[in-house]
Amino acid sequence: MMVRTDGVSKYEATADKRRPPAEMLHLLSAVIVWLVTGTTISSLNKWIFAVYNFRYPLLLSALHMLTAIVVDYGLIKLRVIRHAGVGEQDLTTGAKCKVFLLSLTFCASIAFGNMGLNYVQLSFAQMIYTTTPLFTLAISTLILGKQHHFLKYTAMMPICLGASFSIMGEVQYDQTGCLFVIAATMFRGVKSIQQSILLQEEKINSVFLLYLMSIPSFCILALAALALENWALLESPLHYDRHLWLFILLSCLGSVLYNLASCCVITLTSAVTLHILGNLNVVGNLLLSQLLFGTELSALSCAGAALTLSGMLIYQNSELIVRYMDTRRAKANGAPERDETQRTEADKTA
Repeated sequence: MMVRTDGVSKYEATADKRRPPAEMLHLLSAVIVWLVTGTTISSLNKWIFAVYNFRYPLLLSALHMLTAIVVDYGLIKLRVIRHAGVGEQDLTTGAKCKVFLLSLTFCASIAFGNMGLNYVQLSFAQMIYTTTPLFTLAISTLILGKQHHFLKYTAMMPICLGASFSIMGEVQYDQTGCLFVIAATMFRGVKSIQQSILLQEEKINSVFLLYLMSIPSFCILALAALALENWALLESPLHYDRHLWLFILLSCLGSVLYNLASCCVITLTSAVTLHILGNLNVVGNLLLSQLLFGTELSALSCAGAALTLSGMLIYQNSELIVRYMDTRRAKANGAPERDETQRTEADKTA
């Protein structure tokens, strides 16, 4: 997912102004598409693996990247989406290396995530994915030396505790699947740091970055699928249920729509808004997991989900919380002075 981590958009400075109807319609459409695809894409992939016994997660990931290349290339060439940032011919050697490294991280996060869904329940994977800020925070602090507000570190406690509860309360726990999902979560954290560097320092447009990243990602995932997956068990495409290929096509198109809708939402609002909406995706995936796959959630897992979501809310809204606390503190400190002034004026009137 192409997400800016600075949380700034070109509309943020004029957020208090009323949006024109056309822009509001555009934003509403992008949010709806993002929520629908974000809520259904993981369930769709799990359905492909569980119901149709399709044991080729790397191949599915490669098909996602191939679809992204075709769709993004068409949009750019048809000028449906104009990229105002750096063009491919303007990229420095260092920037191209960074794009390639991001492709490696992106491949790893998608591949490990899809492999994990082969072993664990969707609800369990979603709870582990919500710990992504923990890895992002740790990497930015330990490696990049970036300092964060204490509230962000405080939010890690309920997130980690909630994830621990979810693991302990998992009814169908699988160690291999758990390791795959944790690895995918760690690479998601690394990916967000790399994206931040490319979007902020190299000034590459997010849609164009998705296109550039998809090309090496497809090559890497296709080679990994050829080398690591058991092709001897793969039947002829005609032997599979035709509905399987329909679901694979929907999964590929859904992944592209999800990334494009993310770009639109960030452009029209901010990354903070996208992260807050992400909590709705988590809840939606939990509900779909229970509805489609009959997932059994223990009391401990439910408690873990509540703790993790509360930690995510604190993490994502830490700046708003700090601003609110500072305002309250300023009002509290100013109240005695105003009372003293009022008493002085009353004495003068008397």
